[in-house]
Amino acid sequence: MEVMEAIKGRRSIRHYLDREVSDELILELLDAARWAPSAGNLQPWEFVLVRDPARKRDIARAALNQMFIAEASAVIVVCADTFRSASIYGTRGATLYCLQDTAAAIQNMLLAAHARGLGTCWVGAFREADVGRLIRAPAGVRPVAIVPVGYPAERPRPPPRRSISEILHHETF
Repeated sequence: MEVMEAIKGRRSIRHYLDREVSDELILELLDAARWAPSAGNLQPWEFVLVRDPARKRDIARAALNQMFIAEASAVIVVCADTFRSASIYGTRGATLYCLQDTAAAIQNMLLAAHARGLGTCWVGAFREADVGRLIRAPAGVRPVAIVPVGYPAERPRPPPRRSISEILHHETF
């Protein structure tokens, strides 16, 4: 699959088939994620793979009752190690760079999943402290996103996009 095809074809999937995603495929997604760029090449991302049905349900509840999360074969909680980014970049590293870096890793993971016929959804609406407790995140490690992974049971239509003329500014606003 060409990269633009993956970018334009990827969708947020909220319904999954009752089919296991292999550990091998999950590792491919994580490998794609770890190749994302990061400030100072600090790679501040951490990934928690959740397969236990009860823990997936608890995470779904912490995600404002988005129960489709629990239906996925696997759930990956993507975290940012704020201390790692702060070690070189101080406050800006802890409050911005680690989030940018994990966002790039998440996008790589989503595109790799789509290219392999898997469905994902970037879930950012959740109670961070609750998810952190559920995955036992150590101090300085922030859950940034919840990514359910499974075989899609739906094919959503593409959402509308703003035109380039609406978003492009030359030299200044």
